Amino acid sequence: MSSSPEPEHLDNRHRDTLRQIFAHPTSHNVEWHAVMSLLDAIGSTELHHDGKFLVKVGSQEAFLDRPAGKDIDAQMVIDLRHLLTEAGYAPS
Repeated sequence: MSSSPEPEHLDNRHRDTLRQIFAHPTSHNVEWHAVMSLLDAIGSTELHHDGKFLVKVGSQEAFLDRPAGKDIDAQMVIDLRHLLTEAGYAPS
């Protein structure tokens, strides 16, 4: 992981979720509730009236739609990679 911010404060479950998000090839088994737990641990999430979640990690922000199933889709994995990379949580 990158040196700033330090992910050592994350538990193993959150580290596993980070690994899944940055895995190549893209994992198709990343669970929504695990992503939200990770995002709450490293930033904040807020449900808006339109059903979208405003996610803030460091100075980065994104709106996410809850998936229909329990797993997020490939596009959300890509969006999360971008958000987390810009916030300093990419693998080194």
